[in-house]
Amino acid sequence: MRLPFLSRFFAGIDPRGPEAFLLLSAAAQPVAFSTWQALLNNFAIERASFSGADMGLLQSLREVPGLLALTVIFFLFILREQTLLIVSLVLLGVGTAITGLFPSILGLFITTIVMSIGFHYQETLQQSLTLQWIDRERAAPAMGRQIAARGAAGLIAFAGVWLMLDVYGLDYAWVYAFGGALTVILALAAWMAYPRFPDAALQTKKLFLRKRYWLFYALTFMSGARRQIFTVFAGFMMVEKFGYSAAQVTLLFIVNQAINMVFAGRIGAAIGRWGERRALSLEYAGLIGIFVAYAVVENPYAAAGFYIIDNLLFSMAIAIRSYFQKIAAPADIAASSGVSFTINHIAAVGIPGAFGLLWLTNPAAVFLTGAAMAAISLTLARLVPEHPEPGHETLFARRQKAVAH
Repeated sequence: MRLPFLSRFFAGIDPRGPEAFLLLSAAAQPVAFSTWQALLNNFAIERASFSGADMGLLQSLREVPGLLALTVIFFLFILREQTLLIVSLVLLGVGTAITGLFPSILGLFITTIVMSIGFHYQETLQQSLTLQWIDRERAAPAMGRQIAARGAAGLIAFAGVWLMLDVYGLDYAWVYAFGGALTVILALAAWMAYPRFPDAALQTKKLFLRKRYWLFYALTFMSGARRQIFTVFAGFMMVEKFGYSAAQVTLLFIVNQAINMVFAGRIGAAIGRWGERRALSLEYAGLIGIFVAYAVVENPYAAAGFYIIDNLLFSMAIAIRSYFQKIAAPADIAASSGVSFTINHIAAVGIPGAFGLLWLTNPAAVFLTGAAMAAISLTLARLVPEHPEPGHETLFARRQKAVAH
């Protein structure tokens, strides 16, 4: 039986080609990470006696490997990007699988760092290989399909977590072990099933910052700051303020993943039609309203609705990457992907710990600060040209070019 949705989703994709490999990699990642994420707040509070400050510190530690993502370039002297991506997935799976065996503050800190190294290297390499292997006209839709694949895999993972917790009553340790092991299996399957694809261009194996990429760097930095408000404090609010159980949090994640599965591909295609400037402006305008709503919400169902809309808006962040692909030299992509993840995580390392302390006295201030960050991002988004390209990276660049002529 043919399914029209699946036929459209896989249209034009070679099942043995690089885009199919990237889809499998994208799907393997959330099986472990979604398991870790769904259980984290309840496991930390119930088993490790975490406070809001402890959670902020944990999330800061989780982002340290992201801050060091630029080091991926050094591993490329001994491993190809495709191989290193598989290794990263395995490390993510192993770190997740052992989390439930260490129900203490120190144990959760250590297992989180192991998991996070794999997660952030995989994210860096996934972005780099996508921008290298997929042509510019198809990049945004391809990234949308990857988000949809992650959504589908995350949906299955969250449903499995809910079943194991709420129906079968399994201990956290078994659930963590199952999710982590499945990611390892999928990573090994990708290694064995696909050939080693050639690099699209010889990559520069050194670290650098280019002045003409400044707007990409700024957008990336602000995106990292915004992401922490959603990842750390919106989820923590659901448990601490509204008393959501682990099963209820998992159901909320299931809804998010189902929406991503249905709409992420369409969002990617829409970005291709609208352009990055319009897509990013829409995302950040929406986020201002969402963060203000987080600060004042008192109804648990309304909070869940805001959380779902927030997650959907985050899919538009792929416009930052497609914008970079249009302005970047092909040889810069691998190194710049690592550098951009480091820039993204500069704010991510500091915000959870600092805002965790603020949370203890004024949770609403955390979200109002997020609204201010979204307003800054909106201002930056308006500097993206309608048709970015090398030499035309920002509206300022266009004006300077016009004056020169």
